[in-house]
Amino acid sequence: MMETNQSTVSEFILLGLPIQPEDQAVYSVLFLAMYMTTVLGNLLIILLIRLDSHLQTPMYFFLSHLAFTDISFSSVTAPKMLMNMLTHSQSISYAGCVSQIYFFLLFGCIDNFLLTSMAYDRYVAICHPLHYTTIMSQSLCVLLVMISWVFSSTNGLVHTLLFARLSHFKDNTVHHFFCDLSALLKLSISDTTINELVILTLAVVVITVPFICILISYGHIGATILRTPTIKGICKALSTCGSHLCVVFLYYGAIIGLYFFPSSNNTNAKDVIASVMYTVITPMLNPFIYSLRNRDMKGALKNTLSRRLCSH
Repeated sequence: MMETNQSTVSEFILLGLPIQPEDQAVYSVLFLAMYMTTVLGNLLIILLIRLDSHLQTPMYFFLSHLAFTDISFSSVTAPKMLMNMLTHSQSISYAGCVSQIYFFLLFGCIDNFLLTSMAYDRYVAICHPLHYTTIMSQSLCVLLVMISWVFSSTNGLVHTLLFARLSHFKDNTVHHFFCDLSALLKLSISDTTINELVILTLAVVVITVPFICILISYGHIGATILRTPTIKGICKALSTCGSHLCVVFLYYGAIIGLYFFPSSNNTNAKDVIASVMYTVITPMLNPFIYSLRNRDMKGALKNTLSRRLCSH
């Protein structure tokens, strides 16, 4: 740990998860299993969507991109966390930390925009079914994904460049398992006013606005269902929206708990646990949610397996 009050840093020390040293091995195996489940489960979703012609729809186009983003998002933090737990080394280079900041913000923001696009897709499918194919054209779907990448890349780049201009830190110990931007700013003795202002401004664009759009979409969906409240209509809406709503609840629930109701003490384990929820657990649960609750995905899996068995 650096003792000087005004010093540049070549590396940061990640204190990691609030786990006792004797329990590190058990938890490292657990998190390795969760990470492998995340990667394999989301790869399976991508593979099924690519192989099954029945899944060549806008909803599954967005889902395949969401699966890729979840793999990438989890891979930004989980491998380094696992390596630190297994090797008992807590250091990360300055360059590695800056890279982690950028890619964490990039894929986290893409998740927000993709969930919003999927909510809009469900809104059009239920509220304007006769015009669905016209509105949700392939060009619009590609455009929405491209916009997600452009906005997210810009957001990540702005925050990363603003952090890189901070040259002095009072300490290099981060009370987290990854290079969390908020935790790092608290270590800086440089003026972080601009950083904090930009965080608040861009958070509205990349978190609040997408979340409001999702709420509006489901508000219209709810109003449409209530106008013709049949059991069949309600079941159809639940079958098409249930999986997406579960993912939205998990993802935004953790973000709201972490950033809108933060703990007063930066070392509080609640912040770290909430971060684990949306960086590790939610990406892992997405394949189960979309597979177990989705008839099309289960059908595609059965068809793919039966074709493979018949070919042998």
